[in-house]
Amino acid sequence: MINFFFITIIFTLNTFFLFSQEISENDLMRFEIKKKVIKYHKQINFNKAQHFFFKKEWDSTLVYSMKQLSNRNTLELSNYCHYFRAISFFEKKIIKEAKKEFNLISSNFKFYYKVNFSLGEIALEQREFDIALSHFNAIEYLNKDFYDFKKSTVFHNLGLCYLHLAKYDKSEEYLFKSAKLQEIEKDTLLFISSYMDIANLYYIQYKDNQAIPYFEKAYNLSKKIKSFDLKRAAAKNMAAVEENRKNFQAALIYRKEYEAWKDSLSDQNKVWAIADLEKKFAVKQKQKEVNVLAAENKAKIAERNGFLISSVLLFVLLGTGVYFYRQKIKNNKIILAQKNELDELNATKDKLFSIVSHDLRSSVNALKVSNGMLLENLENKNYAELDVLLHKNSSIAGGAYNLLDNLLNWALLQTQQAYFFQESLHLATIVQHVEYNYKPLMLNKNIDFKNDVATSDHVFADLDSLKIIIRNFLDNAIKFSKENGTISIYSRPSSEEFCYLVIEDTGLGMNEATRKELLKETILLSKKQNDDIIGTGLGMQLCKSLIRKNEGKLDIESEQQVGTKIIIALPKFKNNG
Repeated sequence: MINFFFITIIFTLNTFFLFSQEISENDLMRFEIKKKVIKYHKQINFNKAQHFFFKKEWDSTLVYSMKQLSNRNTLELSNYCHYFRAISFFEKKIIKEAKKEFNLISSNFKFYYKVNFSLGEIALEQREFDIALSHFNAIEYLNKDFYDFKKSTVFHNLGLCYLHLAKYDKSEEYLFKSAKLQEIEKDTLLFISSYMDIANLYYIQYKDNQAIPYFEKAYNLSKKIKSFDLKRAAAKNMAAVEENRKNFQAALIYRKEYEAWKDSLSDQNKVWAIADLEKKFAVKQKQKEVNVLAAENKAKIAERNGFLISSVLLFVLLGTGVYFYRQKIKNNKIILAQKNELDELNATKDKLFSIVSHDLRSSVNALKVSNGMLLENLENKNYAELDVLLHKNSSIAGGAYNLLDNLLNWALLQTQQAYFFQESLHLATIVQHVEYNYKPLMLNKNIDFKNDVATSDHVFADLDSLKIIIRNFLDNAIKFSKENGTISIYSRPSSEEFCYLVIEDTGLGMNEATRKELLKETILLSKKQNDDIIGTGLGMQLCKSLIRKNEGKLDIESEQQVGTKIIIALPKFKNNG
């Protein structure tokens, strides 16, 4: 009988297992992080990560803390970023990732006691009581000046750990310590929860006479609070106590009370909603009365001041009418210009969707057909043909990937969401980074590649957009080059203002009309000239927009069946040398 009752009580208590583990406002940490923002003022991603962390926008916190971690950081910065990520994952209930981030934090982190506290909470929730105990023991004796959470919470959690580890004397010691502090702090909600845990402790040891008074105390205290959840739990526990005593009439009363509190929670929500509506209605009524009184007052003033005021008002109204008429004409012109721009953007969007969907469908269909041929040749063990098909699949997938990548960057640029920061960049190093990713494609077509970019050139540009520009033009050079062709990247003599980067190929080239079309200042997409090669013209438009954003220039020299030269002019970094 006692065992059955114990199971009932422990089930009820689990509802509030982590209720006592709320952490107060992190004022100390907020102050320290603001000092770090000043110290590391050049670390833009860290500044954004801490900003979103305190606003509790966890997804944005994860994005910018990850960006910061991808850079070279001091151990101090890394610790803060891992802490931001750990708390974000914890709040999003992604416990596995939260633990991983907590464990990446160095033990000399100034707020490592908070790491121990959080890891203890996680272990307690996952019923890893030995692990939870080790974390809470590590912060049990911290100086009270270091706490920005309640010490009674640590004692409570230690008591729960010992309770589940069947170390009842230690559990009793810490639960009573916690209850004593909660009584001093006048924290009635946690006090009720502590009484329930103490009662549970005694029931496990078959000390019914000691356990039941604490359930009664918890029940009596629950009458003084507004938490319907605790009221319901206390009533349900008393029902179980009376059932165990065979006092079924009293148990039925508690059961009815439990159901009443359950219904009250629903009713209270309805009452609050009605009260909110009544409040809004009353505010509107008062506002109407205020408006009526204001109108009456204005009328009396107008009557008292007579014809002079009326003449002045008439003059003001006339002037206001003229002003608004002119504003209306001006606004109509602005709206018309915006409408034309919007129509042009919509036309671009529609054309983009049409071309991209057509090319993606073509790519997927080509992969589907090629995969069918792969299976057929695999069955026939035609390995030579398999190699050709695999290379073809790789080329199709690469083209589709580049298309989607350009689409994403184009969308970010059009919606002004792309991160843009101009700085001094060593041009030769950037070209080498991009070249490394395209060497396999050039080897596949047996293309001879030459890199003669001057090591003295430093440009003032945004790193990500410069890589996108070089990557797209190099990809086009490979795409339109024939087998055994040549691609060269080199510097032309620079001017006082610009460095010139040339990407030259011996590919298909283009006629003069196409060259001029590509250089036009337009947001419309170019048409494809070769349906066998995946391309929407989106990459060229993206490159032109990014070059323009970097205050650079673009020129093209080309001849059909001879080759093409892409000339990119980028601003020099004037402080260099």
